[in-house]
Amino acid sequence: MQTSIVLHNLLLKPNTRRITMIISAAIQGFTLALSMIIPIGSQNSMLLTQGINKNHHMMTAGLFMLYDAILISLGVLGGSLILASNELLFTLLTWGGVLFLFAYGAMSFKSAFNGVKSAADHIISQKPVSVIVITTLIVTFLNPHAYIDTVMVIGSVGGQYVGNAKIVFLIGAISASIVWFSSLALGAAKLSVQLSKPKVKRCIDCVIGIVMWFIAWSLFMTWLAR
Repeated sequence: MQTSIVLHNLLLKPNTRRITMIISAAIQGFTLALSMIIPIGSQNSMLLTQGINKNHHMMTAGLFMLYDAILISLGVLGGSLILASNELLFTLLTWGGVLFLFAYGAMSFKSAFNGVKSAADHIISQKPVSVIVITTLIVTFLNPHAYIDTVMVIGSVGGQYVGNAKIVFLIGAISASIVWFSSLALGAAKLSVQLSKPKVKRCIDCVIGIVMWFIAWSLFMTWLAR
């Protein structure tokens, strides 16, 4: 009887460790991706604006979820090794990110100090679907910082897992993107009246501009330290 209990425990421990590793991978994928996505970036700032204007905000969120899923999958399945080992590609991404984020920050400051738009201007600012799709592609795939966050950072961590744990990590990371972008779109739309007030909107634009320039500076410092 005692021997059978010992054998049972020996057989149970590997399964327990496997389950624990899979749960840990899912949690790490979710929390790491969330920490990368939550800070204000070009995707978040665009989605926030679309939500405040109630201008195809859920479609915009869905597109960002899809793009992030593609980039995260690319990183976890091996793309991070290509970026990390290619010095020229890393340099191009870094400098492209610095220039992109600096320009985006400048546009945010310009919007903050240009004054309040009239109601007619607000209606005109409603973008058609085609423009929104093109803009989402630009702020995602022409923003090198997105590659650094998703492909390099998330991808390098996820690449350490093997087998089912890697797939679960990937699912956890993609789930974080789905949760965040849907919450941001719904929250911005629900609070659109409060967030569209002139002083609040000006503060949001200034914060976005500051964050964009801070990230650009951090990218530049990362390049110097490499």
